[in-house]
Amino acid sequence: MSVRLRLDTDARLASTYTLGGGVLLLIGVVWLHTIAGPIDFQERGVLSGLTDLDPWTLRWIFLFMIIGLGVKAALFPFHGWLPKAMVAPAPVSALLHAVAVVKAGVFTVLKVSVYIFGIDRIGQIAAADWLVVIAALTIVLASAIALRKDNFKARLAYSTISQLSYITLGAMLGIAAGAIGGGLHIAMHAVGKITLFFCAGAVLVTAHKSKISELNGIGRRMPWTMGAFAIGALSMIGAPPFAGFISKWYLFGGALQTEQWIAVGAIVISTLLNAAYFMPIVYAAFFLDEDPGHRHVEHGEAPLPIVLALVATALFTILLFFFPGVPLTLVQQMAGGG
Repeated sequence: MSVRLRLDTDARLASTYTLGGGVLLLIGVVWLHTIAGPIDFQERGVLSGLTDLDPWTLRWIFLFMIIGLGVKAALFPFHGWLPKAMVAPAPVSALLHAVAVVKAGVFTVLKVSVYIFGIDRIGQIAAADWLVVIAALTIVLASAIALRKDNFKARLAYSTISQLSYITLGAMLGIAAGAIGGGLHIAMHAVGKITLFFCAGAVLVTAHKSKISELNGIGRRMPWTMGAFAIGALSMIGAPPFAGFISKWYLFGGALQTEQWIAVGAIVISTLLNAAYFMPIVYAAFFLDEDPGHRHVEHGEAPLPIVLALVATALFTILLFFFPGVPLTLVQQMAGGG
């Protein structure tokens, strides 16, 4: 009964956040339509040819739309619904955190920034500077919270909050390099994070372990699973030769180009925090002895279908580093059109 009550409460919380964000987005869309007419997505932005718009009106419309989408993108302080969703089974969590729901939020932030306002106009909107600060704070704070979480999926959930804000940060920089980095990070984060959630699910199903403090030595019993986890973790950190390096490279370059030192600092600090909350798991799994109180008895590697799935996604994080052509071409076309 208590579990069901908790799930009902979490569902209501997610619904409340989503409804609130949707209302803000709707207000922004309707308001924009009243002053700009048809607002179908256009290259260089719907507003690129309109020069007589009131700047303050644009700022408010921009805030309504981006904050409304920021709820779906788990932008601080509208992120509270996402960690609650970690109770879902691992495949559902992977879909939620890496592919579908939250990605819809950050994808639409990019679409609104590039094809509604336009990259050039984003750079002129003062509100975008505030959103750079909010995104930077989200990146660092969520990483710091993840560092303290002992629950495996909770750590991954706060990592997702941090990583999603890289995409928002890139969109708010107001230059092509930022938009390219944000667009790339949608794909690069997806393959890395889906690998991590698959690994967490494999450990839970096979070894019945859900806490990081219980994982000492598990890599010697589940080498394929924890090896894939190491690859996904290194991609999240942004180390080469893994996919996350490419998107972080563009984001870091965009932050330097615009002299957004808060963004530069957030990327550097969060990268160090990423290493601090991921690499001890890898080290403990392969190099520490099993804790006598948490021995991994009567199990070996995860079932073959599970291993094949997580190895395949881990392999993609490497292939996308060496062959980033398709996603890179798409986001370059997007930024060029913006």
